[in-house]
Amino acid sequence: MSANVGTIDRVLRFIVGAILIALPFAMPGLEVWANPVLHYGAFAVGAVMILTALVRFCPAYVLIGANTCGAK
Repeated sequence: MSANVGTIDRVLRFIVGAILIALPFAMPGLEVWANPVLHYGAFAVGAVMILTALVRFCPAYVLIGANTCGAK
């Protein structure tokens, strides 16, 4: 399992992941969060994004052959 997520990609993943996790709690009055699939889905996607940022490995990148890490 070699790193395939670069620095800029990691920062963006972490920021977007944190926003997705915090958004349902920061804006609970929005009608969109009344749907549990969207509420828990945002949390799940955010958690996966933060996890891939922390471990620097994205399984989806392996499937499509992408690599944003500078060194191989």
